[in-house]
Amino acid sequence: MAGHHNHPLALDPALVKYSNMFVNRHKYFRWTGRTARITFAYVVAFPALIGYLAYTTDGKWDMRGKRRGDTIVEF
Repeated sequence: MAGHHNHPLALDPALVKYSNMFVNRHKYFRWTGRTARITFAYVVAFPALIGYLAYTTDGKWDMRGKRRGDTIVEF
């Protein structure tokens, strides 16, 4: 019958290598200055910045129930 074969498709060696690297990434990870800076930025600096902005602007704007010509500033 057309289209039914019992042999598997040929795998691309580059994709197999990438897949193995992706699965075993934790085995090859090393802390370097670059990875420490990136981790600090994503784990500490960025959330702290977002938290600071949220804290300083809390309650300043009310976007609900406004009509044309009303100001959004509440302070």
